[in-house]
Amino acid sequence: MLQRTPLFSLHQSLGARLVEFGGWEMPVQYSSIVGEHLAVRRAAGLFDISHMGEIVVNGPGAADFLNHTLTNDIGKLAVGQGQYSLLCNERGGVVDDLYVYRLKADEFLLIVNASRVAADWDWLQIQVDHAPARDGFRLRDVSEEFGAVAVQGPAVRQFIDAAIPGGSIGGTLAPQVTGLAKNEVATFVFQGTPVQVARTGYTGEDGFEVVAPASVVGAVWDALMVAGRPMGLQPAGLGARDTLRTEMGYPLYGHELDEDTTPIEAGLGHFVALDKGEFVGREVLAAQKERGPQKRCVAFKMTDKSAPPRPGYAICAGPDLAAVGKVVSGTQSPSLGVGIGMGYVPPEFAKPGTAIAIEIRGRRAPAVVVKKPIYQRPA
Repeated sequence: MLQRTPLFSLHQSLGARLVEFGGWEMPVQYSSIVGEHLAVRRAAGLFDISHMGEIVVNGPGAADFLNHTLTNDIGKLAVGQGQYSLLCNERGGVVDDLYVYRLKADEFLLIVNASRVAADWDWLQIQVDHAPARDGFRLRDVSEEFGAVAVQGPAVRQFIDAAIPGGSIGGTLAPQVTGLAKNEVATFVFQGTPVQVARTGYTGEDGFEVVAPASVVGAVWDALMVAGRPMGLQPAGLGARDTLRTEMGYPLYGHELDEDTTPIEAGLGHFVALDKGEFVGREVLAAQKERGPQKRCVAFKMTDKSAPPRPGYAICAGPDLAAVGKVVSGTQSPSLGVGIGMGYVPPEFAKPGTAIAIEIRGRRAPAVVVKKPIYQRPA
């Protein structure tokens, strides 16, 4: 039985095409993937992200526990700030990638991938058993208590203050939602109920995420649509979410990341704080960074007309165009009008400008390795 978010009936009423994703029945599109994608790039899109998990860690030992468990440095977060981080196993493989927000001095909110909530929880419980101060903090899986939406696009700052009016009462102190800076989070009161609003995003555009009690998230959606529709806001599904993040070179768990792939291999070394002290997987990651990984995640762009690249397709390179790796994400870029993707190759083929080919339907279609992000917003 697939799980459904608090917004499921709303998606039905909007005529969304629903698909299975990470054990959830989710909207892949409402009108068209291309139309929703371009709405986010040019105006704004509204996504249901209630399928993602929420784990709260609090107590005087919470920061030390998370710093030992996650790759990034929790010590760099002031109250009201967030950071991207990774949960790794002892082999350096990625159990999950997530966002962690410092709501209070000793309280943190982890936003984790929908398909990994159970795996993350089980792994964290193992780490609790080995924590030196296991009584100094508490973990709670509050995923079923909350829903969440993401509103993304250049027009969002024109209407979000009208949808969620007033100043913050916790986290970053701001006179209005648009007073938040990138990667800041704050508590606002929406129709009498406290909600968490963060300015992060997974599309490459400016935007906000709102985490609200499940009973309230539908009203948040409605308020955003009323305020944003005159500025071009459209509901957007998983299809546009995927094309948008691929254009930016952002990873998706199960594609670029898994328990046998490290953050160093995935090109996420910036989020691994080797200088903060011991943490799970550090020894392996430090050694790998010093000697260099055996594979690297690269972005690429097709250089000729072809069908879109898809996950699992072979990446070919070298004088004889031998298969050297495989595509892990691939699509037709609505913004660029060409096929794009990401994949893993040996280091000698990872330099931007390297000519490669993608085996598509028995034909080796020419492509080139490019820097991330693949899509660059026009100046």
